[in-house]
Amino acid sequence: MFRGLVILNGGSSSGKSAIVASLQDLLPEPWLADGIDRFLSSMPRRLLRPDGVLQIQRDGSIVVRSDFRAYERAWMLGVAATARAGANVLVDDVFLGGGASQARWRAACTDVPCRFVGVHCAPEVVAEREAARGDRVTGMATTQATLAHVDVAYDFEVDTTHADPLKCARAIAAYLETT
Repeated sequence: MFRGLVILNGGSSSGKSAIVASLQDLLPEPWLADGIDRFLSSMPRRLLRPDGVLQIQRDGSIVVRSDFRAYERAWMLGVAATARAGANVLVDDVFLGGGASQARWRAACTDVPCRFVGVHCAPEVVAEREAARGDRVTGMATTQATLAHVDVAYDFEVDTTHADPLKCARAIAAYLETT
């Protein structure tokens, strides 16, 4: 059974958080959960205002200012340190920079066993989920549905377009059992 850090990457509303919660229930050993939403909620609100380090545009796209990268790196190193200390960690993230985002995770996890899982979902389905949630800027999920996966190399992939989070979690758990 794999032990270490598992990073699930996919766009907004693709089902990553629900998959992580299901994995915590399914996996035989305890796994801590972390993710981009938790990280962002830990930041001072003033940094997330329209003129802050992460700027959400009206069309749902996100502009990442260079100052954000220092906070992001600290978070990634902290997650890696938790895994290095012996805890299994599941992370849900949105690689806004595609392969460059994955490279930042790889740099933070050089000595930590790490697996990357792609969580795909059709743009029209994430758009429906986004609208139903009501807590996202319209267009964010559609933009991220493909953007998050550009130039990213995965160890395993799931698609939530027609599969529920539990089915995807079971597939991931079976994969982790064999590595």
